[in-house]
Amino acid sequence: MGYHCIVLVKQVPDTANITGEAMKEDGTVNRAALPAIFNPEDIHALEAALEVKDRFGGTVTAVTMGPPKAADVLRACLYRGADRAILLTDRRAAGSDTLATSYILAQAAATVGDFDFIFCGRQAIDGDTAQVGPQCAEKLGLPQVTYLEKIIDIQGKTATLRRNIGNGWEDVQTPLPALVTVIESANTPRPASVKRYMKNKFKRVPLELPADSPEAAQAKEKGDLLEQWGLDEINADLQRCGFAGSPTKVFRIQSIVLKKEGFASVEPTEEGVRSLVRELIEDRTLG
Repeated sequence: MGYHCIVLVKQVPDTANITGEAMKEDGTVNRAALPAIFNPEDIHALEAALEVKDRFGGTVTAVTMGPPKAADVLRACLYRGADRAILLTDRRAAGSDTLATSYILAQAAATVGDFDFIFCGRQAIDGDTAQVGPQCAEKLGLPQVTYLEKIIDIQGKTATLRRNIGNGWEDVQTPLPALVTVIESANTPRPASVKRYMKNKFKRVPLELPADSPEAAQAKEKGDLLEQWGLDEINADLQRCGFAGSPTKVFRIQSIVLKKEGFASVEPTEEGVRSLVRELIEDRTLG
């Protein structure tokens, strides 16, 4: 018996290289100003799905939401062992917060259908909210297991999983289908396969190719076109997508500059500690 795993992956701006142009005036991320990478914990989610495939049989479908450039992470999934890749792209989804994003991804998963697992990273580094996975589970009416650390066993329609709870772990059983969020310590992602790279390196979504061009026709003929869906293909309610479906608004963006240089020496005495605490309170660091 095989299991069908959907993996929700995301291309994110590399937040290790933040610049002054990283945010737009409307409070959204200026993704063009930062290099794009595969969200780190989503790679571990992909590895968890591939582990299910290796140990218990089945297939892996990778789904991402974003502009055509996000197809890069789909190709990375194919290089590692995913069987199918779908780009969900639509200008009407621009500006989606976690509520709208989870709705769109839940609609996409429902459209894919017939799945046993949905795996996703615990959180994305461009938002750090850890909300999208649980919100997808809620919208799909699925049980969810967060902070996956280990896949212990799967028997029929029941999975036994180990989750990290900070100062320890707990083993839980969940009926399938279920949604699982994965942390970095769960596994060691496999590298891309050279054979799979050679097979999939020319795959493109239609928007990456000039419309009605010889390149597009050739890609279609060779089976090198990746699936590309819009909001209409997943029967999405447009009032729940993009800015219209996003109640979260950025009130203000501040650039914090630390001006003080050097360091202060604190005497290891009671009076020295008292002086430090007073200074921290005056600077509003405490209190």
